[in-house]
Amino acid sequence: MMHQLGDEDCILPSKLQAALQQVLEERELILGQEAEQEGASPGHRSEQLSALVSEAFVRLFVELVGHYPLHMVEASSGTCELQRDAFRKSHPSRGMLQFLQLFMETQMFAGFIQDKELRKGGGGAGKGLFEARAAEYLESYPEPTGVNRFLKGLGSKMKFLQMK
Repeated sequence: MMHQLGDEDCILPSKLQAALQQVLEERELILGQEAEQEGASPGHRSEQLSALVSEAFVRLFVELVGHYPLHMVEASSGTCELQRDAFRKSHPSRGMLQFLQLFMETQMFAGFIQDKELRKGGGGAGKGLFEARAAEYLESYPEPTGVNRFLKGLGSKMKFLQMK
């Protein structure tokens, strides 16, 4: 049984809440336009709706945690670990920081990170939709500042030296 706690309207940052709400409210309009263009059957329309809703939530999670690969480090044991404090503090959106702090305490986040740590940061041949969208997101991710910029530059120089 579900109960309202009264904080439902303020948990999600307003930017994400508005984006999700817009996609979900406009789903009929979006699907109607696609159906007219393609002459889609009702079964195809259901598949389109599922894809539309899935894409909306993938985008939400990419916006929230898509920067996780920047904070995966190799531990002395050879496994990858998330630098939790750096990860949480580095989100470019101040509005997301409070939600991210709450989200990081959930079982869903713990499972997500455990999967990424076991897969050495999500790399490998079996990249899914989230990893593909996260890679696209990281291409437009804000440039690091201060010490992070220095470390990123140092890493680039080391790769360059290895190529020689």
